[in-house]
Amino acid sequence: MNTPVEDKLPLRLKLVHGMGSIAYGVKDNGFSTFLLLFYNQVLGLEATLVSAALMLALFIDAFIDPIVGHMSDRTYTRWGKRLPWLYIAPIPLGFAWLLLWSPPEGAHGHIFLYLVSTAVLVRALVSCCEVPSVALVPELTRDYDERTGLMRFRYLFAWGGGLLMLFLAYGVFLKPDAGHAVGQLNPEGYWNYGLFGGLLIALTVLLSAAGQHKRVARLPDVRPVPTSVSHAFQEIRESLSNRAFLIFALAAGLAVISQGTTFSISNYLYLYVWQFNQTAFGFYPVVLFLSVVAAFFLVIPLNRRWDKPHTAAYAAIAGVILWIAPFLLRLVDLWPEIGSTASTLGVFAFFFLANALGVTVMISASSMIADIVEDAQVKTGRRTEGIFFAGNFFIQKCATGVGIFISGMIISWAGLSTQTAPSAVAPEVIDRLTTAYIIMVAVLAVLSAVVFARFPIRRDDHEARVRQLDAAAGLKGD
Repeated sequence: MNTPVEDKLPLRLKLVHGMGSIAYGVKDNGFSTFLLLFYNQVLGLEATLVSAALMLALFIDAFIDPIVGHMSDRTYTRWGKRLPWLYIAPIPLGFAWLLLWSPPEGAHGHIFLYLVSTAVLVRALVSCCEVPSVALVPELTRDYDERTGLMRFRYLFAWGGGLLMLFLAYGVFLKPDAGHAVGQLNPEGYWNYGLFGGLLIALTVLLSAAGQHKRVARLPDVRPVPTSVSHAFQEIRESLSNRAFLIFALAAGLAVISQGTTFSISNYLYLYVWQFNQTAFGFYPVVLFLSVVAAFFLVIPLNRRWDKPHTAAYAAIAGVILWIAPFLLRLVDLWPEIGSTASTLGVFAFFFLANALGVTVMISASSMIADIVEDAQVKTGRRTEGIFFAGNFFIQKCATGVGIFISGMIISWAGLSTQTAPSAVAPEVIDRLTTAYIIMVAVLAVLSAVVFARFPIRRDDHEARVRQLDAAAGLKGD
């Protein structure tokens, strides 16, 4: 049954739907912020090998996403298409998450293979939770702005879950002790980090599914006909060849490569470039979460003023300018003394504004995918929400893998050795690290903005297409 265009969703439904993205936020923060540092600086695996392992795992798992999306679209139960996935996958995912952060001693001789295999397992199970969950967005509403509203709650909860883990990592799990002056290099805390994260992942996905059960638990309108493997891949290829999706894919891919580079190298930047102390690390997740709250309130007014594609384009340019400004000022000796309170507060101020705009880009971009669903339905006669959102995860995973690999290459090119204290790093190493990083993210941001501006579906296009589908179905448009 189609949801009427004018339906406004209740706040309770938006909250429980958004809660389902906490698992993705926990995973994303762990992979992007701590995994490279843990396997490189704590376990001693070379940064290039860690980056290569994570990129390989991402590429392997990325090909699983369209299959999960296709199977989700074809699931036919009295609980609907998506809920069975959300009840089955989260508990195995919680166990897999713990394994990632607690390699057995016997695995150390084959730590590269252990990292690849557990990373693939975690990411595949995350897909089984996140793809069906986010595919509910175009099923819940066809309203242009309500879809952005659902997406902003997803981002709020995803960032909230990730930043909760970041806050607990810095403040509880990864604390300095007598043998480890830097808390992030203390191996003892990573097991607790993995255990808490696994429990949080499983619980929130199950609660989100239960909270939406009454709204979405019904037999789908159309029973899927039996299909072959070759026909399934033909449908996937046909859906993902949609012109609007291809433009979105290129723009989002460039943006996510930049984001993946930033997230995976972030601990290196904060430790070695900005020399954050333990107090700064404790406050940093709060600053980031407040920036996500700012994006939550900013994105819909901007979408109404400029539409989704132009909001993403303008915010990408403004965000990267604010993000790299402190690095540029430091390189020309116009920044306060590194490690001082003034330096840390200045970094917080610039990063707050930049991240608010960066999250605005991602919310607007994610909401575009829901609008592609009707565009493809007009052209193919099929609704394939799962395939399109799975295609987005395919892009995210491949692009994040590239970003992590770029981070490893930047770290190696800069000459930063493994298991090195911040005070022991030569200034020219920090300058090389900074210069390579800011050039990379600036170029990627400009390119993504140019492509986002070419996305062909605007508000009027979407609303006209919905009316066309209603008319074709024998319904009265408004």
